[in-house]
Amino acid sequence: MTDRPRYSIVAPVYNEEGNIQPLYERISTVMNSTGEPWELVVVNDGSRDGSLTQIESYAARDPRVKIVNFARNFGHQTAVTAGIDYAAGEAVILIDADLQDPPELILEMIERWKAGYEVVYAVREQRKGESWFKLLSAKIFYRVIYRITDVEIPVDTGDFRLMDRKVVTVLKQMREHNRFIRGMTSWVGFKQTPVSYVREERHWGVTKYPFKKMIGFALDAITGFSYFPLQIMVYVAAVLGFLALLAIPIVAILRLAVGPDFFGGQATTIILLLLLSSFQLFFLFILGQYVARIYDEARGRPLYVVASTSNIDADSERVADSPAVKPNPANNAPTLQAEAAPLKAQGE
Repeated sequence: MTDRPRYSIVAPVYNEEGNIQPLYERISTVMNSTGEPWELVVVNDGSRDGSLTQIESYAARDPRVKIVNFARNFGHQTAVTAGIDYAAGEAVILIDADLQDPPELILEMIERWKAGYEVVYAVREQRKGESWFKLLSAKIFYRVIYRITDVEIPVDTGDFRLMDRKVVTVLKQMREHNRFIRGMTSWVGFKQTPVSYVREERHWGVTKYPFKKMIGFALDAITGFSYFPLQIMVYVAAVLGFLALLAIPIVAILRLAVGPDFFGGQATTIILLLLLSSFQLFFLFILGQYVARIYDEARGRPLYVVASTSNIDADSERVADSPAVKPNPANNAPTLQAEAAPLKAQGE
């Protein structure tokens, strides 16, 4: 068993073979400069290229490189969760493998952590190499989330952040399937502070968050931290009801003044019915999103399945493999354990 690292860097990887070498080299340079023990926990999220082979080559030479290999692709936020589950450090740093978030900023995060902050999150002052549509949609997304969610989620932030072990312990109790890590980190509280940086262009490859995935990500963020979409139904219903009540005397008066043919025909009726039906279907969709998330939780499936690991010590394995629920002696209902985590594939 090796000495426990003080820092754990968690990097989810999905088809990033061109980024593995510079990621390892830059993180090694930065973390070696601290003079303290560290580990790099790489979560292979079902990559279909040569990412896993490259990671394994570094893990064979450097025991500080830990590998958690998924049985299939489970998604970025789930991969981040697995890295948190297996991380052993006193401070856990989340970073993407595309090198848009500079590893060199970790040193400033560590300084803030040593000054007493328990969460240090990176704020993007500028985003290079992204289209106007991506920039505009991201700006709108972060500000809408900030306005309507029940917790204060800082704008223009991603998952690039440092978290103290006490924050990680709380996060590991939160096992919801539709995950929004930056919102969950805000929800736990503790002493938090930002650091600013310029987000660089992707070093290699293409984005793993196309428009369709961004829509799903936004839905997870909104439904996970806000009841606003459900509450707005009441206001829309009130406005439509008021307009209906107001229309009754107006139409009656106009028919008396103009004649019975006023407002006649079926075209207006059909238009109004289509309008009301569109509102109803929209709100049924919103309601369905919340119900679907309840269904996801009720099934009780593990968040991810691990096919294999490398350089993971026995203590980390025991922590990550602890059961997700234990019986509640009061009512036999399942309750979350502090160290809940994954199901591992047979033959591990």
